[in-house]
Amino acid sequence: MAERVHFITPEGKEKLLQELEFLRTVRRQQVAESLKSAVDEGDLTENAGYEETKREQAFVEGRIRDIEAILADAQVLEEETQRDIVSLGRRVTVREEGHEPETYQIVGRAEADPWQGRISNESPLGRALLGRRVKEWIEVQTPGGLARFEIIAIE
Repeated sequence: MAERVHFITPEGKEKLLQELEFLRTVRRQQVAESLKSAVDEGDLTENAGYEETKREQAFVEGRIRDIEAILADAQVLEEETQRDIVSLGRRVTVREEGHEPETYQIVGRAEADPWQGRISNESPLGRALLGRRVKEWIEVQTPGGLARFEIIAIE
């Protein structure tokens, strides 16, 4: 049973599918070859290469399971017809009082990457922006205190 829906852009879904394909076809094979080489070296009890390869194998298999779970519960965002309201998938330019404008794309948590301007709809700012319009002001509780933002543009 799905824990909750993963909202994802069409581009995000494609990136996850590509990563999954790479992990299944290329990375798994690389790890298997490294593991075989480590086993061929003999005594596994003191073989650091073997231990490291086993950790890498666990990471790869875990990431495969994570991506499969995200894709199984994914709801791909459709193009919104109402372009004047902030919704998932939209790019929003906001200006915090006393700062330069910044643009963010509102995405699901699986695609969130604040350093690339992609914020989750579940983040305080993302949640506060949803359903709002240009020229509206929002207040967001941040670790540094209450911050006010004006919505400048929605794309």
